[in-house]
Order: sequence, then structure tokens, then C-alpha cells
Amino acid sequence: MPSASGHNALPETTPPGSAAKFAAIGSPYFGIMLASMAVVLILSNIGASKGVAIGPIITDGGFFLFPLAYILGDVISEVYGFKVARKAIFTTFALSVFASLCYWVIIALPGFDDEFGTSKQAALEGALGPVPQIVLASLLAFLAGQTINSWILVKMKARSGEKSLWARLMGSSGAGEFVDTLIFCSIAASVIGITDFGTFVNYVVVGFVYKTLVEFIFVPVTSLVIGWVKKSEPSYGVPAASANGAV
Repeated sequence: MPSASGHNALPETTPPGSAAKFAAIGSPYFGIMLASMAVVLILSNIGASKGVAIGPIITDGGFFLFPLAYILGDVISEVYGFKVARKAIFTTFALSVFASLCYWVIIALPGFDDEFGTSKQAALEGALGPVPQIVLASLLAFLAGQTINSWILVKMKARSGEKSLWARLMGSSGAGEFVDTLIFCSIAASVIGITDFGTFVNYVVVGFVYKTLVEFIFVPVTSLVIGWVKKSEPSYGVPAASANGAV
């Protein structure tokens, strides 16, 4: 009923779950996920220097690792927000550049000139030599794809709040993986020996479909991890942390 002043007696409340909530990064969980994402990306860069043919399917040696980086990115974006996710993306970027520089120094250092030393040098050059171009492809793709993935996820969360987690995980992953795969394959194809257009299209399509399917299949697991981290983070849902996490 209206009050004597003409206003409603009960204040208007926000429906539960309609507001986007986030956490601050004071706990150890963010650091663990950031370290894991960096290690996954660095190992993926090494594995991606090897072309892999499984029947008619063309891919690279990092195919089984890279989707994990996006799953970790989804968890960070959902729990901590876009600003923190962007910090994680740039940190992972910088660590991958550092790893690539280390490979270059290791290869350039003078080695033993006996048979074992020369064979070891050749093996290192063969395994790590192409990595700088792979790293360039991976970093540009990762930077663009993860940023789009995180931005879309947080924007969708701003509209739906805590509801429809599966929808924003799938929607953001599909967009991010497409951009990531197209950029990476365009730069890295020649390094792993892909020279004709048909094989290139196979490489792009297989990469996109595989990565996206992996993320979709793992949505229930990702959702459980996100739920656990949200409950474990003391600052999750605190107004100051939620305001800092928004785009």
C-alpha cells in the first residue's frame, strides 16, 4: 500500500541473482590459476611446432593442451571480472615472450663440438627453433581471442547476473576460439609445413571445432570449478570487489 507521503511503504528490491558479482584477488586461488594458464600456454607453444596428422585430421602437437588455457580464462573472467582477466592475459603474454627469449639464448650458446653435442644442438634447433614464430602466432591469437572471450562473458554476466552461466561460457568460448584459431593458423601454418589452401582450411576448421567442442564438453566441470571458487573466495559478491570486476 502507498504510505501517507504517496510512496510505496516497501523499498524496491533487486531480484536475487540479477546483479553481476565478482571477487578481489587477495586470495591464493587467482595466483594458482594464473600460473597454470601461463604454463599451459608455454607448453602449447612448444607442442604447436609439430604438425600432427591423425587420419584425415590435421592439427598440431599442442591441440590437447590449449583448450585448458581458455577454460582457466573462463573461470578467471567469471569469478574476478574483465579487469583481472585482462591482467592475467597480459601477464601470460609476457611470460610466453620471456620463454621464447630463453629458447633463443639456449640455442645461441656455444655447445660441445663432439658428436653428442652437435646432435643435441640439432635436436634443440629442430624442436625450439620454430617456436618464435609459433609464439608470435600464439600470443597474437591468445591476446585477441582471450580478450574477446572475457569481454563477452562479463558483458553477458552484467545482463544475467549469476544466472545462465552455461550460456555465457558457451557463447564467449565460441567467439573467442574462432578469432584465436583463425589468427594462429594464418601465422603458424607455414612453420609446421602447411602450404596448400585445402590443408589450411582443414587445419582451421578442425582446430576451431575441436577447441570449441572440448570447452563445451567441459562446461559442467568448468561450472563446478567456478562454483567452488566462488564459495571459497571470501570477497566474492562484496560490493567493492564486484564494482572493480565489471567492464
